[in-house]
Amino acid sequence: SPGLGSDVCTFQAVCQKDRGCSIVGWYRMSEGDSAADSIHGKPSAITRLFTKVSQVYQSWLDRSTPFTAVRWVLTLLLIGVYMLRVYLLQGWYIVTYALGIYHLNLFIAFLSPKVDPSLLEDSDDGPSLPTKQNDEFRPFIRRLPEFKFWHSATKGVVIATVCTFFDAFNVPVFWPILVMYFIMLFCITMKRQIKHMVKYRYIPFTHGKRKYKGKEEVGKTFSS
Repeated sequence: SPGLGSDVCTFQAVCQKDRGCSIVGWYRMSEGDSAADSIHGKPSAITRLFTKVSQVYQSWLDRSTPFTAVRWVLTLLLIGVYMLRVYLLQGWYIVTYALGIYHLNLFIAFLSPKVDPSLLEDSDDGPSLPTKQNDEFRPFIRRLPEFKFWHSATKGVVIATVCTFFDAFNVPVFWPILVMYFIMLFCITMKRQIKHMVKYRYIPFTHGKRKYKGKEEVGKTFSS
């Protein structure tokens, strides 16, 4: 009948319309998923740039590890440039004071053993420091290794130099008071560290290791 035919055509049209909507919806959802994968799955250009710079920086650090003297000479040159800049600008004394305190803390950690001897005084766990000349040689393990000490000190100088380019860090202060306070703090801290070294009888250096040499075997040459 005409009514049935119109109903069937209407039903088919509705089915096609619904199917088309479902296809469009599925297509949009797939497109969104692919966009999300491109954001979270593949790193962006900025991320790749930072990764590349970090890899190059770490590579140069690894190459500079054996050259201890060269590294420290460069750091001292950076400190000299920074001090000259502060002297010429006549400012940023609070930044210089903070840099000095930071370097002092690094130096104390460099001189301190990794494990505090006072914590091992009543226990036999873990290696202890040699207290007698006849004791077995044990290398001094620092709380802050030399390379990390150098790296942190150099980064501190670079950051302090960058701060001198911003007037916000140029806090007005009477610099002789800061100098006197730093000298007092340095003397008190080093006195306490030396007392700690004397009390537990250790030296923060690994020099003086005994070298054992065997007897040289004198071989006889037999002529045939």
